Amino acid sequence: MKLKFALLGLTLAVSTAYAADEMTVTIGSAAPISGPQASYGQDNTNGVRMAIDDLNKEGLKIDGKKVLWKIDAQDDQADPKQATTVAQKFVDEKVNGVVGHLNSGCTYPASRIYQNAGIPNITPSSTDPKIAEQGFKTFFRIIANDNALGAGLANYAKSNLKAKTVAVIDDRTAYGQGVADVFAKTAGKDGMKVLDREYTNDKATDFSAILTKIKSLNPDVIFYGGMYSQAGPMLRQIQELGIKAKLMGGDGICAPELAKLAGPAADITICAEGGSPLAKMPGGAAWKKRYDAKFGASAFQIYSPYSYDATMVLAHAMVKAKSSDPAKYLKFIQNIDYNGVTKKDIHFMPDGNLANATITLSAFDNGAKKVVAVESVK
Repeated sequence: MKLKFALLGLTLAVSTAYAADEMTVTIGSAAPISGPQASYGQDNTNGVRMAIDDLNKEGLKIDGKKVLWKIDAQDDQADPKQATTVAQKFVDEKVNGVVGHLNSGCTYPASRIYQNAGIPNITPSSTDPKIAEQGFKTFFRIIANDNALGAGLANYAKSNLKAKTVAVIDDRTAYGQGVADVFAKTAGKDGMKVLDREYTNDKATDFSAILTKIKSLNPDVIFYGGMYSQAGPMLRQIQELGIKAKLMGGDGICAPELAKLAGPAADITICAEGGSPLAKMPGGAAWKKRYDAKFGASAFQIYSPYSYDATMVLAHAMVKAKSSDPAKYLKFIQNIDYNGVTKKDIHFMPDGNLANATITLSAFDNGAKKVVAVESVK
């Protein structure tokens, strides 16, 4: 009996020692994984999930300790109120870092909650410049912002499309209004005339009244600040009304899903997204092959390479800090110089914006998205 207790004690001692040499790190992933923007949101989540799987396979350690990497994927429904609920849930559960949110309107209020809790958060897709302007030390953006997207599209309209007149529509969200404002302002500076500025909402599907008014003005370009879920039916109605203008928009409409919603009408679209095309990303082609094998080729939209890299940046900052404690590893994020899928030497400016960002402009041809220009952000 004494021998049995002695062996039991030895087993417990070994188990306790082993437990002391392992830890669990949880990364929160916030995106709309239900509703009209679910394609984008699920793609974002897939990127985080793929990174978590790779970290576990790699056996990346923190301060010599074995780590069990986990994802806590939450649906913020592209709703700012739900986003704050998700953010508070992450805080209460003491996640080690957050990748999200997808929409600027969600990231903006959520970022304050993360700042107050001291939890680093990296958005792979929210482009509103105002988020960084809050001055939060916990906020980082791994993609170019709306200042680059809106200006790049306006410059392309002037230089490549030879546009002289534009009409601007936005969905009144933080993202949609922000990118539309930059486009309109830059268009004016470039000598183009803004004939009309119209507004809708991010749930609308009937734009006939707005488009009928715009048709009478005969603009060369219509700019839409919003998401693909509205741009799809908008394009169909532009075609039905016989409007000859090109439709331009930011990364919100620059998804393969747009062609499914718009049909042949998608071919009048020119859009811009932050970052380089997959083919020009350092690890893009090989990563995409693995992504397709894991989730299916149709699952890919835009942001999953960025959510993948955002997760890896958080993980490697923890490794450098030798700690998963947000208070200890936060200072290692800005100058992480991580060689990711999307770019080499990923690091951030003091305000959290990505340093040395690029943007890609694309057009649709028979439903397929094709790159027309890649530009560095000055």
